[in-house]
Amino acid sequence: MDEKDIIEQIRQTVRNLCAQFPGSYWQEKDRERAYPTEFVAALTEAGLLSSLIPEEYGGAGLPLSVASAILEEIHAAGCNGAACHAQMYTMGTLLRHGNETQRKTFLPKIATGELRLQAFGVTEPTAGTDTTSISTMAVRDGDEYVINGQKVWTSRAEYSDLMILLARTTPKDQVKKRSEGLSVFLVDMRKAVGNGMTIRPIRTMINHGTTEVFFDNLRIPADSLIGEEGMGFKYILTGMNAERILIASECIGDARWFIETASNYVRDRKVFGRPIGQNQGVQFPIARSYAQMEAARLMVEKAYRLYDDGKPCGAEANMAKMLASEASWAAGEACLQSHGGFGFAEEYDVERKYRETRLYQIAPISTNLILSYLAEHELKLPRSY
Repeated sequence: MDEKDIIEQIRQTVRNLCAQFPGSYWQEKDRERAYPTEFVAALTEAGLLSSLIPEEYGGAGLPLSVASAILEEIHAAGCNGAACHAQMYTMGTLLRHGNETQRKTFLPKIATGELRLQAFGVTEPTAGTDTTSISTMAVRDGDEYVINGQKVWTSRAEYSDLMILLARTTPKDQVKKRSEGLSVFLVDMRKAVGNGMTIRPIRTMINHGTTEVFFDNLRIPADSLIGEEGMGFKYILTGMNAERILIASECIGDARWFIETASNYVRDRKVFGRPIGQNQGVQFPIARSYAQMEAARLMVEKAYRLYDDGKPCGAEANMAKMLASEASWAAGEACLQSHGGFGFAEEYDVERKYRETRLYQIAPISTNLILSYLAEHELKLPRSY
């Protein structure tokens, strides 16, 4: 069976699974601001969340193209992969840069769902996307590191057993380059919460389960360090391209859902004695968003091909994320507008998906930062920040 057949088979598996979680399920979770525990458990049991983990650690050992297809189908079905998508890219830091003991200890349990690796502690209130300006410190003290500081927008922290944490091990005023002196740790949150780690939920316009995390003399074993001390910034960059590609895939799925939902509605909805889908003013925004989605899909495919081949893909990953997020938003606009007042009604799911897909022009990196990256690295223009 070739890769194309494998991917189609997995897509069908995802569609069948998602059919068990209709809009009413997500509406209830949205109202209650609740974590979709049942949905995540079903994905785990089906082996979908362990698709990227190598077979020797209990996973399927499949390429990023498969993970891309999984998340696209989840969102195309009207579901939301944001509750668990981080496992697919955060564990890459452990897989690529962790030692064999760490991989053997944690990856098999992540694959079975015994341990959840969903939390990615990077962003800080005073640093934002300027990652090299973070100030959370991890100071070596014998066989331990003592951590003090704060993280923000650490999504899923309340529902994760482990956290990939980026912290300074060398103060900013003692390094030559801002990217130096940063280290990555694998924190066991089951032991940390209440013993120096505090999690505070942040309510937002979507049910995204994001938080602030505070570190007050949190002590962790020295062997929690992933890779070499001071190399953390380089390590997390290897996971960020995968993150952007997978988020872009979710946006393609959202766009598919919006376009299909809008098209079905305007075929049936009659006003002044005719289907509103017969009017070009209704047709054109949907058709344009379809063209945007298909163009963005090509960039997503290019990006994950490069990633799976081990080739540089920074520009492609960023462009895929930007173009796909804009396509999903355009499709959302067309869908909401075509539904008129019903677009705001909870039972149609349009307003929920509309709120959810807007996030991806801001996170995990904003469109403006992507444009700055392209200007500097692809067009060789002066750095703007």
